[in-house]
Amino acid sequence: MLFNSISFILFFPLVCIIYYILPYNKLRTWFLLIASYYFYMNLNPYCALILLGSTIITYVGGIVLGMSYCDSAQKRHCVVGFIVLFNVLLLGYFKYADFVVSSLVEVMNLCGFNIALKGFDILLPVGISFYIFKVISYIVDVNNRKIQAERRFDLFALYVAFFPQLLAGPIERAENLIPQFKKKIKFDGCNVTTGLKMMLWGYFLKLVFADRAVIYVDAVYGNLYSHNGTTILLAAVLYSFQIYCDFAGYSLLSIGVAKTMGYHVMQNFNRPYFAKSITDLWKRWHISLTRWLTDYVYIPLGGSRCSRMKTYRNIMVTFLVSGLWHGAAWNFVIWGGIHGIMQIVEKSLGLAKWNPKSYGVNAIRILMTFMIATFAWMFFRLSNFNDAIYGIGQIFISVGKPFMSRDATPALEFCALGFIFIVLKDFLDEYFPDEFKLFDNKYIIVRYISYIMILLLILAAGVFDDSQFIYMQF
Repeated sequence: MLFNSISFILFFPLVCIIYYILPYNKLRTWFLLIASYYFYMNLNPYCALILLGSTIITYVGGIVLGMSYCDSAQKRHCVVGFIVLFNVLLLGYFKYADFVVSSLVEVMNLCGFNIALKGFDILLPVGISFYIFKVISYIVDVNNRKIQAERRFDLFALYVAFFPQLLAGPIERAENLIPQFKKKIKFDGCNVTTGLKMMLWGYFLKLVFADRAVIYVDAVYGNLYSHNGTTILLAAVLYSFQIYCDFAGYSLLSIGVAKTMGYHVMQNFNRPYFAKSITDLWKRWHISLTRWLTDYVYIPLGGSRCSRMKTYRNIMVTFLVSGLWHGAAWNFVIWGGIHGIMQIVEKSLGLAKWNPKSYGVNAIRILMTFMIATFAWMFFRLSNFNDAIYGIGQIFISVGKPFMSRDATPALEFCALGFIFIVLKDFLDEYFPDEFKLFDNKYIIVRYISYIMILLLILAAGVFDDSQFIYMQF
C-alpha cells in the first residue's frame, strides 16, 4: 500500500479512528501491528514472511543478551555477530546476489574466461534496506547497554514494522520509538493538525512536482544520445529536485502519519539544497541514514579520533557503504565515492567549517554544492557509467534548445509552478523561520488560504497514478 494510493486514503482514517477508540494500550499495540502487516502485505504477502523472520530472530537475540548466560563479552559478541550476520546475509541475498554474480562474470570475462551465468532474478522485498538497519541498530544498542532488550514481542515487532516508516524510513531508533508505544496517547487536536499539515506538503512535493518532473527526466534519460547538453542539464537539475521532492515528500508523509497518531518520528530532511558544502548537505539530506552510518560504521571504524589519513579512509568507507546501500550496482558505489571524495577534500581544505559572513560567497557556495550534487545524481540515475560520462560531457560541449514534446512541455510548465512554491517556502523557512509562515501563521486567514491553495494545486496539477516512491526501490 502506498501513501499516494486511494486504498491508503481509505485505510489511514479508519486506522486512526479505531486506534483512538481502543481503551487499552496493549490493544492499540496489537491493532497497529496487525494494521502494519496488512499495510505491508498489500504490496506483497510473501515479503511479510521475511519481515517477520528478521523480527523474530532479532527479538530472540535481544532476549538472549539479557540473560545471565551472556554475562561474558565473548558470548555477547557471538550473539550479536550471529544476529547481525543473519540480517546482513538476508539483505545480501535479496538485494545483492544478482549484483555479485554479474560482477563476478564481468571480472572473469575480463580475465579471458568466457563464462555465462544467469542471475537469480530475486524479488527485492520492499523496505528491507530500512528495517534491516533498524534491527541491526537495536541489537548493537542492546549489546552496548544503551537500551535494554524489549521483552514484549508485540512492542518490538511494532517497532520494526510500524507502517508509517516501514517502506522508506526514516530509520528510527528503538530508544525513541518503543518508549512511545508503551504510553497511552490521548487524542490531541494539535498533533492531528500538525500531522495533516506535514502530509499536505508531502503530497504537494510528490504529486505536483516529483511525479511531473519524472515525465521529462525519463523522456530525456531514456533516449540520452538523442539530446543536446542543454536538455541533459535541464533533466539533471529536474532530477535533483525530483528525487528531493519524492523522498522528502515521503518522509513528511511518514512523519505526518505518525504525528497524527501522537508519535514523534525524527526529521529526515532540512532543506538540503541550501547546504554550503557536501558535508553540510549530508547533515540535511536523509538525516536518519547519515546518523545511522555515523554511529554504526564511521565511529566503529575510528571516526575522526585517529590520524588524518585514517579519518579520510573512514569517511570513504562510510560513503562507499552508503552508495552500496542505495542500490546493488556500481553506479551507486561511484555516486557514494564522489560524495566521500568531496567530503575528504572539504575536510582537508577546511571548507566544511568555513563560515563566511558574505552573502555573495555563501550564494556561490550553495550553487557549487548543488551543481556537484546534481552531477553526482547523474551517476545515481543512469545505471551505465559511460552514459553518465557522456551526459556530463554533453553539458559542456553541446548547447542547443531544450527538448520539448507534447508530453514533456506540460510537465515542465507544472514543474515550474511547483518549483516556485518549493523554493520560496524553503527559502523563507531557511532564512526567515519566524517572520514568514504559511501553515503556522498567527493569522488564521493566512493559514487557511495556504491550506486551500496547496490543496487546490494538488487536485489541479497532481499526478494520481499510484506511482512508487523512488527510495522504495532501495
